[in-house]
Amino acid sequence: MLRRLRIAGIVTAGVVAASLLVLIPAALSHDPVPICAAKPATYPDEGIAGWSGEQLENAAAIMRAGDEAGFERDGQILAVMTAMGESSLRNIDYGDWEAAGITNPDGSRTSSIGLFQQQSWWGSVEQRMDPQGAASLFYARLGRLAGWQDMEPTIAIHRVQINSDPQHYARFGSDAAAVVDALSGECAAEEELEARKS
Repeated sequence: MLRRLRIAGIVTAGVVAASLLVLIPAALSHDPVPICAAKPATYPDEGIAGWSGEQLENAAAIMRAGDEAGFERDGQILAVMTAMGESSLRNIDYGDWEAAGITNPDGSRTSSIGLFQQQSWWGSVEQRMDPQGAASLFYARLGRLAGWQDMEPTIAIHRVQINSDPQHYARFGSDAAAVVDALSGECAAEEELEARKS
């Protein structure tokens, strides 16, 4: 009797071990959930190139505005670079005057707000504080800049933004490319299909 119990125990242990050998690799082989620009829940917890949460949502809004305006990857990277350099991809309701006392060349207070730190001459407060609206204002000006595609990205942005340092945006190029590429990933086509259905 005791011998039968030992054999049954060994058989059971063997079955459990064999099951684990099948189940563990299956559990580990799951592909990561694709990142969907329109679904913040799919953004990786660790972020993308150091940018996360609200910042990625704002980058996705900038990319959507670019799609609508006919700008592909290169234009979208420029726009995301700009917002990284101007506001760290945060939709802030204050700007250079409040943060550092910076004035316009004529001595007046700056009125910059939003992702792109656009002043009042860019558009209404509502437009400048709406991520997609502010991005549309940026793309409209970029589209009027002849030969922007052939310029160094930071120079093209400088020509649109008219800031004090033409090289200011250069350090954000690789981050912006990583964010745009990640948010343009596998589920972009699926999102487009869903958008067309609705």
